Amino acid sequence: MNREFLSRRQVLRGLAATLPLAAFGCSRTDPNSLTVGGLAVTCNLTLPVACVGKSAANHSAPPGATRFHYEYAKFNGWPEIKESLMAGRIQAGYMLAPLVMDLADQGIPMKIVSLGHRSGAVIMVRTESPYQSFRQLAGKRIAVPSRFAVDYLFLRRMLAKESMRIEDVEVVEMAPADMPAALYANAVDAYCTGEPFGAAAQVAGYARPLRMTRDEWPKYICCVLTVREELIAANAPLVQDLVNQILGAGLWLDQGPAHREKAVQIAAGPQFFNQDPKIIRFVMQNPSDRVTYGDLRMIRSEFDDLMQLSLAAGTIRHPIAYQEYVDERFARNARPAQIRL
Repeated sequence: MNREFLSRRQVLRGLAATLPLAAFGCSRTDPNSLTVGGLAVTCNLTLPVACVGKSAANHSAPPGATRFHYEYAKFNGWPEIKESLMAGRIQAGYMLAPLVMDLADQGIPMKIVSLGHRSGAVIMVRTESPYQSFRQLAGKRIAVPSRFAVDYLFLRRMLAKESMRIEDVEVVEMAPADMPAALYANAVDAYCTGEPFGAAAQVAGYARPLRMTRDEWPKYICCVLTVREELIAANAPLVQDLVNQILGAGLWLDQGPAHREKAVQIAAGPQFFNQDPKIIRFVMQNPSDRVTYGDLRMIRSEFDDLMQLSLAAGTIRHPIAYQEYVDERFARNARPAQIRL
């Protein structure tokens, strides 16, 4: 690890430790308001639903009841959310689980408090390509979002299933939004990422899924709700309410097509994903369990498995104690909110 990186890390840790609480995501005038960061991806769909659901619940709450307020902040990529959480510009956000493990190991005060979804990743190839098995991808160029992305671990799992090594393919890191165009231009032979970036190419007619986590890794964990420890210390009831809202949103999303269509309309709006509803709808319907949200239990063995995969991939350097990166009290005490939309 080079000196420049270590120096930068130390600066960020020092900044995070010295910022006053008022500088974080909660409003200076309303400590019960919270900005939560996320990406415009369907793996983060529980967040817009939770924000809108909470707003609706606040309108019908009796006088004198505590009203928590959540605002969605859209980020363009995981590095931006990571930097904002590290520097304290936001106190909560959806993050990649292995990245949280690594940051917690560096001493950044943050904890995973809930899952955000299940499944939701795809490996896409061109429609007319001959590829049916991973062995046919030997020597080919495959794009992944990041070495910390669980999509990268999914790719490694699928290669191992056919007794292949990661060295048997050429892996390139690329922003998910750029992947469909790269496949169309033959700049890559395949890409592995979360939705809706697989669906975007599939709807356009030039790509098809080679594999989906729904079939190969249904307990796939990727995006997790992460909060800074300062927020937990200052306002644990808010964190508990946020987890309740996320779990309630997950159950609501999986209750049927009508709720998923409502979620499409919410997420497509300019205050959230600002995307073509046709693409989000395709993810919700083709098939309906392409991404799932109803089972957001925090299961230690699943995090342990994820860590072992990350260790094998070299993205995490040594085992990290579960309690270093997870605070499961909120999931353990959760009462999923009733979402009425």
